[in-house]
Amino acid sequence: MLFSQEEYDARLAGVRARMARQGLSALLVTDPANLYYLTGYNAWSFYTPQVLFVPADGPMLLFTREMDAGGATRTSWLPPENIVGYPERYVHRPHLHPFDWVAFALRERHLIAPAAAGCVGLEMDSHFFSPKAYRSLVNAVPEWTLVDCFELVNWVRSVKSPAELELMRQAARICNGAMEAAVAGIAVGVRQCDAAAAISSAQISGVDGIGGDYPAIVPMLPTGEAADTPHLTWSEERFEAGQAVVVELAGAYHRYHAPLARTVVLGPPSDRLAKLADAVADGLDAVLTEVQPGVPVHELARTWNRTLAKYGLEKPSRIGYSIGIGYPPDWGERTISLRSEDETVLAENMTFHLIGGMWMDNYGYELSESIRVSPDGVEPLTSFPRELLQKGS
Repeated sequence: MLFSQEEYDARLAGVRARMARQGLSALLVTDPANLYYLTGYNAWSFYTPQVLFVPADGPMLLFTREMDAGGATRTSWLPPENIVGYPERYVHRPHLHPFDWVAFALRERHLIAPAAAGCVGLEMDSHFFSPKAYRSLVNAVPEWTLVDCFELVNWVRSVKSPAELELMRQAARICNGAMEAAVAGIAVGVRQCDAAAAISSAQISGVDGIGGDYPAIVPMLPTGEAADTPHLTWSEERFEAGQAVVVELAGAYHRYHAPLARTVVLGPPSDRLAKLADAVADGLDAVLTEVQPGVPVHELARTWNRTLAKYGLEKPSRIGYSIGIGYPPDWGERTISLRSEDETVLAENMTFHLIGGMWMDNYGYELSESIRVSPDGVEPLTSFPRELLQKGS
């Protein structure tokens, strides 16, 4: 196993303690990142319904598509009898849903009534929990009071163990290598798709004998005037002289992610881009000096906003979020956001993607780091020149 049984036991204990505080007698987990966190199950099977039944007491049960049950026995620490495959005839049927079968399987195992003693938590905002899945549970288990668990497992994941941190450090090394490939591959006349291919190759090949995992998000390459907006990928167009390219990517290692963003300019930067880069660098440095256990998250956002204000700038969106395990379509944990409205207090071994992204009119700039909250400050996980990267004269 990737982690010790003691660590898996501690994770489950943390989840059950939070379940008790929220009045839950059972929890249904559908987020693949949370399945991985609790059981170690890792496969590209999340495009079909799968669920982990976590009772307040007793063994967990993992329900997957029948053909995927074998993969769960190979990657999960759960004993085979706790991994149950639903029949193929339930896959992609207009009037059936696998959770119809799962509900009856739970009923056959006499697990419905004990869970009815309290509320049953659902991951209502999971990318892989559909309205049809919810309707199936409502119809099949009328005894249950179904409630949103509000990212319960995600919150337990927010503080990393020493073993998790080591995986994130390896992911950061892969990330650094991928960014090197990006900077080397972005040049006048090169197709954007070829640069993206070089990045993807580096992400999967890894560094120094450490093989990379597939990242939860593909390389993002907003280019030229399109750099005024985030989350664009690539095209087959060729890079042109004078263009700035915003590169956001991540290294992934055993599903743990370390993202990084830098901006490459093909030639001398414009005055407005150079000034924006100075402002973002100043703001990011100011935030990094504030990071330490016990600091409220909103203080980081306020430090960023005060620094930007000196340059006559403002950024309405958040400046970062909690990271760790990631599956498509996102490497964020969907819990802590670094913004002025978040009252979370930083704790040792929380990990974040700290983002200085500014999207202006027809141009933009992004600078980010993956960080860990250390006992006396901050540990940058990623390591790459923190500046506007110029190529060509």
